[in-house]
Parts: sequence; C-alpha cells; structure tokens
Amino acid sequence: MMLSEVLKIAWGSLMANKLRSILTMLGVIIGVAAVIVMVAISAGTEATISEAINGLGSNLVFISSAFSRGGPTGGPQTMRGGLVYDDMTVIRERISGVAGVTVEQQTSVTIKYENTSLESVMMVGATPDFPTVRDVRVAQGRFYNDTELERSSKVVVLGKTVAEELFGEGDPIGQTVTVNSIKLTVIGVMAEKGLVAGVDFDQQIYVPITLVFKKFMPAQFARIMGDRVRQIIVSVDPSTDMDKVIEQITLLLANRHEVTLDSLDFTIRTQADIIATQESTTESFRTLLAWVASVSLIVGGIGIMNIMLVSVTERTKEIGLRQAVGAAPGDIQVQFLMEALLLSLIGGLLGILAGVGGAYLFERLGGMRTVVLPYSIGISFLSAALVGIFFGFLPAKQAADLDPIVALRHE
Repeated sequence: MMLSEVLKIAWGSLMANKLRSILTMLGVIIGVAAVIVMVAISAGTEATISEAINGLGSNLVFISSAFSRGGPTGGPQTMRGGLVYDDMTVIRERISGVAGVTVEQQTSVTIKYENTSLESVMMVGATPDFPTVRDVRVAQGRFYNDTELERSSKVVVLGKTVAEELFGEGDPIGQTVTVNSIKLTVIGVMAEKGLVAGVDFDQQIYVPITLVFKKFMPAQFARIMGDRVRQIIVSVDPSTDMDKVIEQITLLLANRHEVTLDSLDFTIRTQADIIATQESTTESFRTLLAWVASVSLIVGGIGIMNIMLVSVTERTKEIGLRQAVGAAPGDIQVQFLMEALLLSLIGGLLGILAGVGGAYLFERLGGMRTVVLPYSIGISFLSAALVGIFFGFLPAKQAADLDPIVALRHE
C-alpha cells in the first residue's frame, strides 16, 4: 500500500469516531503540555536568579572569610584567621586589573529626621568603590571619598526610598539625620536600584565602614571581631583575565596570612561559580519535573493502546474483508500503527499549543517568570511519537495476526 493511501484510511477511521479520538489524545495532550510548562517554569526561575546575581554588579569576585574563634579557655574570645580590613586596601593597591574593591558591614538602625522616624533600616558600611563594584550610581550629591573613609567622617548617603520617606519632595543634601544616637550629614542620594537578589537597595543607607567599626559595632562584638570582615568584593576590569586576577589575589592573601595554598583561611568565588551552582540545582529540579510530567505521556500511551485494542475487536470483520481482497498482514499492521501514530502526533501538536499557551498564562496570571525552551518542545513531541509507536504496536500486531476466515465470520 502507498503511504498516502495508508494515511487516508487511518485518517478516515479516526474521523469516524471523533469524540473517542479526542478523548484518546487527551492523555498525550496533557503530558506534552505538562512537560513544556514544567520546564518553562524551571527555566524561568533559573533565568531570574542569574539576572539577580548579575544585577549585583559585573565581573565580581567574592572573597569570603573562613575564620574561627580562639582564645584561652574561660578567657576573652578572639577571632583567628580570615580576612581583615587591610586586605581590601592591599588588593586595591597591588593587584592589576581591579576596577574596584569594597567590603560591606551591615547592621539594622533607626534613622530620624525632625518628626519622622524609620526603624529597622539597613545601614551598609562600605568603601568609596561601592558604587563601582555594586553597579549603582548617585542621583543627588555625591558618595563619600577616601579622605572621609580614613577620618571616619559622620556622613551618610541615603537610598532613594529612605530619602523620600524622610524628606518627601525636599532636598536632603546637607541636612542632618540621627542614626541611632549619632548625627550624620547627608551628602548624597542613590539612584533607584530596586530589589536585587532579595536586597532592596533603595531601603538602605550607606556610611564609611570605618565609622561602622567605631560607632555602630557593639563593644563586645568589636572585641571579638577586631578589624576582621566577612567578605571582600572585587570588581575585575572586563579587559582583564579574571583567572589571573584570582590567582594573584590568592597568592597575595596566602602570603599575608602566612598560610599555604592547601590551608587557605578564605574562599574565592565568582558570579559564574554561583550561577553554575544554581544552574546545577535547577537543572536537577527541571529534570525531575519533566519526568513527573512524562507520566501523563505514559498514561496517554496506555489509553491509545486500550482504544486501539477495542478498535481491532470492533473492526475484526473489516480486517477480514481487507485480507480477503488481497491486503497482506503487513498492510494491516501498518494501517493500525499509522492510526496510533496519528493519534499521538496530533495530540503532541495540540499539547505543544497548550503548553506554550499555558506557560504564557502562568507567567501573566501566576506572577512567576517562565521561559519556553525549544528543546522541551522537540523532546516532548518526539516522546509523543514514540509513545504512539510503542503502545500502538501491540494492537497493530494483533490485527495483522487475525485469521481471515475467522475474521470474516466475526459478528
């Protein structure tokens, strides 16, 4: 039989029972749509996290402390190992290819201006390189400079939202605010940055980190920590080889801390490392979701097989007539296999439409970003075709094996 003839017969058989054909395809439609939507949700989450990490700045290297507590038993505790504030200065002065370097010390404060008071405001102690490293800019006034950092000057730069809540439409530059019990002069207001990686930059205030060490760190904590910091963040010039910069930083800090490369008291990670770790996690989660969604495809395949077996029983006499007029068993098998394949392929196409549309609606109505990946469409459609072939083979084989004489006598 010609392929066109096989397709025509198979299509006619499906159209003769439209409702049954649609219900048979339903499992495949749901399975394909579920795979596409699940993968789209996972990919959207991954893209959002990657953008958030990149939104913290560009070409960043994160150097984190690995210090530990020490001291005589029963005596005052101190910190041993890890990063100190001067490490940041040395990195900036000695490492080539560094566009900026900063440390950040955060604490929650209450800030007041006249009759307005804001509680639980995050105060960030940083260095003048903070805007460069964190990819933010000053909208009004200026950021503090190296001289103010060295002198622990009582100056503050406000986040956009904090400035609006304290001063409204007024000009905050030059005004004095009270942070906890310390009076600080406003020298700048940051441009709007918004929420990045769970941090609202507009709800923060920024002061020289040396001022935090002197005025805002609890005395007991200061005795334990000294001038140690938890993290140094380095922004690498895009034209510089980041691996070489990391190697230079590692050797420099190992030498300063008098530790070997096998026993470093700090760790170094890049944005790429963080994103790769996140991608590995989300990839595993995405694979799990895809397998769970694929169960619907298997259920749909079983539905196709059941209906095709029923169809073989219902059309036994038709099969006998076809064999009597010269149809070979192979022709009968191909015909029924083609019917199963058409069911799965049409179901797959409808599933793709439902999956892409579902992903779009999920993003619009559910508030969660989705990214439809082309490979998820290809894999789900191919899986639908394989399901049709696999689960359609048994009914097709059964139809081909029918005895013509027995089939003709069937009522």
